[in-house]
Amino acid sequence: MSTQSTFSVLLSAPDTGGLEQEYVMRAMKSGWVAPAGPDLTAFEEEVAQRVGVAHVVGLSSGTAALHLALVSWGVGPGDVVPVSTFTFAATVNAIRYVGAEPHFVDCDEETGNMSPALLEQALTELKAAGTSVPVVVPVDMLGKCIDYTAIIDIARAHGAKVLCDAAESFGATYDGKPAGSFGDASVISFNGNKIMTTSGGGMLLTNDEALAAHVKKLSTQAREPVPHYEHTEVGYNYRLSNILAALGRAQLSRLDDMLKRRRDWRDRYRALFANAPGVRILGGADDSGDNCWLTAIIVDPELSQWTAQDLSQALADAGVESRPVWKPMHLQPVSRGLNGTMNRMSEKLFAQGLTLPSGSAMTSVQFNTVTETIQRFV
Repeated sequence: MSTQSTFSVLLSAPDTGGLEQEYVMRAMKSGWVAPAGPDLTAFEEEVAQRVGVAHVVGLSSGTAALHLALVSWGVGPGDVVPVSTFTFAATVNAIRYVGAEPHFVDCDEETGNMSPALLEQALTELKAAGTSVPVVVPVDMLGKCIDYTAIIDIARAHGAKVLCDAAESFGATYDGKPAGSFGDASVISFNGNKIMTTSGGGMLLTNDEALAAHVKKLSTQAREPVPHYEHTEVGYNYRLSNILAALGRAQLSRLDDMLKRRRDWRDRYRALFANAPGVRILGGADDSGDNCWLTAIIVDPELSQWTAQDLSQALADAGVESRPVWKPMHLQPVSRGLNGTMNRMSEKLFAQGLTLPSGSAMTSVQFNTVTETIQRFV
């Protein structure tokens, strides 16, 4: 049974309509159905301009962007890569694709983002052990930017590059600068449940011209610029298609309105839970730079007298989708035997967290169904 038939209110459904159809049909009628084309070039330029970076490469997913950045930097067997443990599996999978070993770093309680203090501890201990640590991969949790100032300063002090996983935070800002503009490179995702979508897709963003050129080359099977098919290194079929880029261009033109819609939901959720004992919004009290991709609550059952799981069941009974926050990667069976620097905060947030419907395509009637269900339950 599909999610659509199970729930009448979804967590974060794609927000598409007539404008997207217009852009896609125009791209198809132009004849540029093959992977590259003018809409892909324009989409890359438009994202680069919005974020304020020199180079953008459109790829098949955010995971592909992570993978190709690591490949281009020569990260591989024998290297250890500190990475947020409170994240989706794709972040860690990309590290393992290249044969490097992830080292999980736990989070702070307020935002769920990588703890700078724990990163400092991890890098100090790894360096003392003579470990090669070429890069750090922090993640913007549910669209909330990490403490970029602290994380980047710590990484650079230890001689490591920073690959920012901004898959969830496109449209967010930190200290007035857009997510995607930090570190040595950043990646964003346009998966179907993100703020804006290209169905599937992602991008690498950087000011490093050589990195962008190499990632672009690798993404098209590493073909050399000669008339025949010549290859001097292993390549990948990771380029974003022109058709999907056309969809992305339409979405980008509507991005600010979609962000506003999600922020409105966040404000109403915050007001709804303001007087609920033991319940808080994950991310802290300041939403000014947050893209509000997903609103998640943290429930302390000793104070609330109910659990996140209890509320999730009540919502499901009303046809409303909700979901636990990320299960920490160090708890995943696939991560057995890997090391980390832990304070167990991500475990607490996983046990007490619940994400609520947050999509910009959600109607006011649907949102009222959510809030009325929560009010009855609480």
